[in-house]
Amino acid sequence: MTGAGDTAILMPAFNEAETIAEVVRNVSQCGLPLVVDDGSTDGTAELAEAAGATVIRLSPNRGYEGALEAGFEAAGRLGLRRVVTYDADGQFELAGLKAVIAAMASGNNRLVLGQRPEAARFGEWLFNVYTRLRFGVGDILCGLKGYDVSLYREVGRFGTGRSVGTELALAALRRGEAFDTVPVTVLPRQSGPSRFGQGFRANRRLLTALCDAVKFDLFGRKSA
Repeated sequence: MTGAGDTAILMPAFNEAETIAEVVRNVSQCGLPLVVDDGSTDGTAELAEAAGATVIRLSPNRGYEGALEAGFEAAGRLGLRRVVTYDADGQFELAGLKAVIAAMASGNNRLVLGQRPEAARFGEWLFNVYTRLRFGVGDILCGLKGYDVSLYREVGRFGTGRSVGTELALAALRRGEAFDTVPVTVLPRQSGPSRFGQGFRANRRLLTALCDAVKFDLFGRKSA
């Protein structure tokens, strides 16, 4: 596949033993499976490695942004040109991943954003309303995104801990970075509950991230 040889498929994983081996095998045709095991206790790292992934082990748990930050750092050290973030729980169809990589390989845009058909939570819907009005992006929270490593180096980080995976993409959009969007299909989660959480807890995280984004756009800084 064009562009696959210089692309990391970056998957943060926390206790994803039920799905990780199959996901690693599936994505290996698209690039280097790079799994960041975020302090799992169920053998996720060993299963990912046995399936052919390059595995970064973190201890203690650093959370979603921390795991992705470690993955971007590793991709840079390995000399890879592109990073595509991907969920380890088997919720994305492989066609979406291939479409993101194809868009990166065939165009000049350093940012490609997966777009789901609908938001899973109220907080996501509200966040997406904001980014649609502000940047023309209808789904900033989809976990399937493609980045050129040069963009990560210019911004200097993926995220600082509470942006629910949006900080690097938002930084690029604020700089006027051109981007592509790709529709993606989300399948039912195959394993247990998402570590992102449900209900009030999940929406509180999303609304905190949204408040940070709005405050930065208005005043150039985050909430305290």
